Amino acid sequence: MPQQPILFYEVFDVWGIDFMGPFPISNGYSYILLVVDYMSRWVKAMATKTNDAKVVMNFLKFDVPNALISDQGSHFYNRAMSSLLEKLPQHTTPKTNSQAEVFNGEIKKILQKLTNPN
Repeated sequence: MPQQPILFYEVFDVWGIDFMGPFPISNGYSYILLVVDYMSRWVKAMATKTNDAKVVMNFLKFDVPNALISDQGSHFYNRAMSSLLEKLPQHTTPKTNSQAEVFNGEIKKILQKLTNPN
């Protein structure tokens, strides 16, 4: 899919989305779905049992941004996601998702401090 510049500047118009994990299983959860609003830097981190399209579709069920930026993971490249993404004005899939990657690093630091306080 050709990449296009993102021209939206409203809060909650442009989201970065990524999965983190797998982590050691805790209460059945081993992944984190991370969603970042590019304008406000609002972050939603949600523990999930799997890292598949169904999780993403359930998250996007109630609110879909005008543009979605994701990496090239298989959870974003499949038939279910393709039908949803066709409805969006823009969807880009760069090799990296800079905003989400920044927060991935922050969440990893927090988790390391919580699990290894020394």
